[in-house]
Amino acid sequence: MRAAYFTKLQKALAAADLAEPVLLLDRQRLDKNIKQLKRMLPKNMAYRIVAKSLPSAPLLKHIAAKADTNRLMSFNRVMSEQILAAMPKADQLLGKPLPVAAAAALFDGLAAVKGKQAARQMQWLVDTPTRLKEYEALAAKLKLKLRVNLEIDVGLHRGGMMPGPDLEAALARLAKSKNLSLAGYLGYEPHLSKIPNIGGWRRRAKQGAAQAYGAALAQGRAHFTAAHIEGMVRNMAGSPTFGLYQDTALANELAAGSALVKPSDFDMPMLKDFEPAAFIATPALKVSQEVRLPALEYASKMLGKPKTGTGIFIHGGYWMADAVWPKGLKTSGLFGRSSNQEFLLGPKNLPLKPDAFVFLRPTQSEAIFLQFPKIAVFDGRRICDIWQPLPVSA
Repeated sequence: MRAAYFTKLQKALAAADLAEPVLLLDRQRLDKNIKQLKRMLPKNMAYRIVAKSLPSAPLLKHIAAKADTNRLMSFNRVMSEQILAAMPKADQLLGKPLPVAAAAALFDGLAAVKGKQAARQMQWLVDTPTRLKEYEALAAKLKLKLRVNLEIDVGLHRGGMMPGPDLEAALARLAKSKNLSLAGYLGYEPHLSKIPNIGGWRRRAKQGAAQAYGAALAQGRAHFTAAHIEGMVRNMAGSPTFGLYQDTALANELAAGSALVKPSDFDMPMLKDFEPAAFIATPALKVSQEVRLPALEYASKMLGKPKTGTGIFIHGGYWMADAVWPKGLKTSGLFGRSSNQEFLLGPKNLPLKPDAFVFLRPTQSEAIFLQFPKIAVFDGRRICDIWQPLPVSA
């Protein structure tokens, strides 16, 4: 990333009278990333936006329009409620199984008509036969038919059902239920991008994931029509793995979110054509060309003179992020971390004035987005809009 780019960002932030820490979103880069993701999807593959990685209603609406999808993945009750209000036509798949009490609370907060709508829009993720039984009881109590998506363990071993007795019991109950319907399967496999590519280990894990998902689909065909299994949601992947799929033989939709803003945890070969699109911009409150240790003036002369270099105290800090501009900034073990005025050490004669912005690149997006009350949207020339994050926890 070149100096000219950050100079543009500096000018845009100053022109917008922004003088506090802010999350900056480059809309041009975001749109390029959306196009790149769509180019990578196999023919007839649907795309589901992972809302927890992009937790802002205006941002989700923008991506949905650009990517031409109404499919979202939400991760908690409050997030689901907010998406129901902001995007009432969106199809929401829960990305993790919620206690049945959380689902009950969502419906308790809705009027009868909106409750029926929510039942049509939501797919509740279920990971065990026991939880399935609980959701069936809730559906009967509400007099609604709830859509259920079964979590399939394809090798991550974070829960869910492997092909076998538990899945068989869940499918049998769903086939007979008057209160639940089988909406699909979810098989998450981020481990495939992290397993060392040694001795065929990664290849065998990928084959194992495909075999497990295929076996789960075969079990489903024993209880439901082939057309039902073919047409239901068959979700797999995430930002680290969606590029592994070449057809719709197993999955017919892929989920991704972080790739569209590319925090540094997603600097991986599969995403090499994606650009970082989100930064933290924070003012440098104090800039000094000498670095003085606390209480140095009371220490022995053996400690020497202040160190050369640029010492910067920024507005805020301790974020899951690394300074990227000006170049050469790093945190210091001498001062430690601070969420109030974090100290950054830079090279000597760094051309940075007090109140100018320092830019940091988040390591992830899902937590960072929720820490800022404003998302400043940069269109390539100016700050064209201010978006709000979803005020929820993941």
